[in-house]
Amino acid sequence: MNLIVTCARNLEGEAEEEIIDILDELGDPDIKISVSNMSGIITIQTKLDPIEVVRKMKEILLDEPWSIRYCLRVIPIQKIVETNLEKIQECISSISNKIEDDESYRILIEKRNSDISSKEIITNIANQIKNKVSLDYPDKIILIEILGIVTGISLIKKSDILSLEKTKRSMSE
Repeated sequence: MNLIVTCARNLEGEAEEEIIDILDELGDPDIKISVSNMSGIITIQTKLDPIEVVRKMKEILLDEPWSIRYCLRVIPIQKIVETNLEKIQECISSISNKIEDDESYRILIEKRNSDISSKEIITNIANQIKNKVSLDYPDKIILIEILGIVTGISLIKKSDILSLEKTKRSMSE
């Protein structure tokens, strides 16, 4: 998986059709979708760059606000690991060097169907990274999406996540 799509409960089918159409339009007619056993979560494997997909979906949303109705959030995933403290740490060690010396960061964890300790993950990762932490305005976000036994990890900017609600709200301001 390199995209996680959230939708309202019981609207997974509609969100699935919507994302299939969007990704087909963006140039990937051959995606792999799996509706997870967690209500409102769809995972997608596309050959397109997941961050680029989010950027293009924001453009579509700004041009035609009515065209995306079911996909509430689209989250890019860059690496997949087993949900295990050591594996998560190793993966983040391998990407944390992409945070420039003058950049701040934040660790953001979303857990579903897992009892792994968020506090322990954050403590272990923060001890490895010497950059300044900024909870409100980080330059980079270390995103850890735990979906049961699988964890998706990304090093992104705040703008690299599509939130339908926030994007539409910003359009009306």
